Amino acid sequence: MFYTVLIDLADVIADELFLPFERISLKMVFRGLYHFNHAYSKGKATDRVWFFTAPENKCLDIVKTIPKKPQQLDLSPFLLLLTNPAFP
Repeated sequence: MFYTVLIDLADVIADELFLPFERISLKMVFRGLYHFNHAYSKGKATDRVWFFTAPENKCLDIVKTIPKKPQQLDLSPFLLLLTNPAFP
């Protein structure tokens, strides 16, 4: 039951941020509920979706980062040295 509510909250957050659902980290939404609870008890936050989508709470890492493509190793200067040895 809780997992269903968590998925629904993450879906609403994704819609609010105009991102696909796959980019939202369920683990970080779950962990962010702790921070929302403290902000709610201090009177600093009232809406969960607004709390997670606020720019000042970007440090909660709700949005997954896109991994960089692996770079290919360029050996062109070393191949030149191998084909033309310095000491014949």
